[in-house]
Amino acid sequence: MNVATLLHRSARAFPEAPALVLGARPVATYGELAAGVARVARALRDDFGLAPGDRVALAMRNSPEFFVVLFAAWHAGLAAVPINFRLHRQEFRYILEHSGARVCFASTDLAATLSGLETEIDKLAAIIDAQGAAFTRLTDTARAAMPCADVVPDDPAWLFYTSGTTGRPKGATLTHRNLGFMIHAYFADIDTVAPGDAMVHAAALSHGAGLYALPSIVQGGAQVICESASFDPAEVLDLIAGHRRVTLWAAPTMLTRLTHVAQTQGTDTRNLRTIVYGGAPMYVADLGRALDVFGPKLVQIFGQGESPMTITSLGRDDHLPSNLPTCGRARTLVEVRIVDGGDRDVPAGESGEIVTRSDCVMRGYWNNPDATADTLRGGWLHTGDLGSLDARGYLTLKGRAKDMIISGGSNIYPREIEEVLLTHADVVEAAVVGRPHPDWGEEVVAFVVARPGAELTDADLDRLCLDAIARYKRPRAYRFVASLPKNNYGKVLKTELRAQLQSRPPRP
Repeated sequence: MNVATLLHRSARAFPEAPALVLGARPVATYGELAAGVARVARALRDDFGLAPGDRVALAMRNSPEFFVVLFAAWHAGLAAVPINFRLHRQEFRYILEHSGARVCFASTDLAATLSGLETEIDKLAAIIDAQGAAFTRLTDTARAAMPCADVVPDDPAWLFYTSGTTGRPKGATLTHRNLGFMIHAYFADIDTVAPGDAMVHAAALSHGAGLYALPSIVQGGAQVICESASFDPAEVLDLIAGHRRVTLWAAPTMLTRLTHVAQTQGTDTRNLRTIVYGGAPMYVADLGRALDVFGPKLVQIFGQGESPMTITSLGRDDHLPSNLPTCGRARTLVEVRIVDGGDRDVPAGESGEIVTRSDCVMRGYWNNPDATADTLRGGWLHTGDLGSLDARGYLTLKGRAKDMIISGGSNIYPREIEEVLLTHADVVEAAVVGRPHPDWGEEVVAFVVARPGAELTDADLDRLCLDAIARYKRPRAYRFVASLPKNNYGKVLKTELRAQLQSRPPRP
């Protein structure tokens, strides 16, 4: 099934329902959106000569046009390549060239940034300003609509390029089957949606927010797009107050900022139905504050671009104190295991690599057979994340395999130490890494962001750690910093922290 048919299904059922809203301003009904999608699909096939399976890139900030282009690509039988709008021109170039994109739609500022790449990249025929006159011509009502293209379930639908923290990003090939499974799993495990409900998009549509727009569109929900160029908690809270039964997708850093603003200004959140959060660790201390402010409206998901948004979840009713250190249980029809280096299951409570299997797992990495074979060996997606499953099947994340610290022959998981540090009232952020040590192999170093004006000392944090974890796990050094380096998705770049430590000799 072509996922574009889900939009047309909603257009038939709710033609007058608001589909796209920019801030408080309605932009298009479902009937209007579906008609515009069919016209742009015709233009992609006729004007640009694209054939089924060709790729269409979206280098776009959040905007109503993003949804038009996304569904038009699917409607025409093409694969969409959404790209994080915060990337550098050279990073855009790599993804456009690697994906073999034939056409790239860009926000006005990015169209200027990318100008000229169409003459430098062989397969790229055009870069189109998605807010300009050229795009308006594609949506001309005089243009004949085309029927929705037939696809097979394993045809590529979305090339999801990873954040690339350790090298060139890889393009996870998500099929129509993968996206359909993700939508079903949303309704099974996360939430329900009714016509007229709203989803507020404050996070990038090229990532989790765009993926989780699909279940909302299936049921005729309004896609409410923030007008601010960057995340503005006050704007988000205003939009929540102004719309009905609102769902929000948020990265943990966004949820933490939203919690702080809602707490200080006493915002009315009665219209808020659900905040789905994930994409990076959500520490227990921050999560507790969010629950105090918003109540039982939080759902945590653990997933990857390679299994979009769909490995485990911790539902509203599961946000109990005993469960908060976990990221929930395996999603419906999803298998999750913890394995050792030989891909053998480890006992409950022991740590190992998280592997998963379901119809949500990607077909493979685009044009990268070696990485595909390694990541999908044995028919299981090897996530590269470390974790443990308890006897009830709840998953606790320990961090990335490459971030584990081995000191004196003992495995030390950074997240465990970070959780302890964040219980201190004056610690805003913390990141733990290992650095080489001549005797122990590695030693633990903590980078700490303190609250402005706080007078934190090494001794304060040492006492905190010694009261909560084994002595050998406590940091041997603390670095107080103004901020932690992060990538464009808000994940802490521990590679940069380790690089900072390499410039200084280890302690004797």
